[in-house]
Amino acid sequence: MKSWIYLLLAFAMITSCSSNSESQKLTWYNNSSITNILEDPDKPEEVVRVAIGISAQVFYLSKKSSDYKKLMEKVNLSFKKGTPYNIGVENKTNIIKQINEVK
Repeated sequence: MKSWIYLLLAFAMITSCSSNSESQKLTWYNNSSITNILEDPDKPEEVVRVAIGISAQVFYLSKKSSDYKKLMEKVNLSFKKGTPYNIGVENKTNIIKQINEVK
């Protein structure tokens, strides 16, 4: 009986730690608009600089990302029309990984 309890406890711990790992790697800037878009002078072939919000925090959009075109469309729409988005930025790299519509 004890072995089943320990096995169930171990399984619960493993699934709870691994299920949300992607969202734990991101810092979210909710209901934010893009205030500037610039080519990065240091790595123009790799990233685009993107400023978010009034305080103009600078983040990067990787041109090598598989979602680059989709993310860039949302960045441009937010910049030109002021459309707010929930923006997920990868911790430690400052690279924008997700842009979701505000619900």
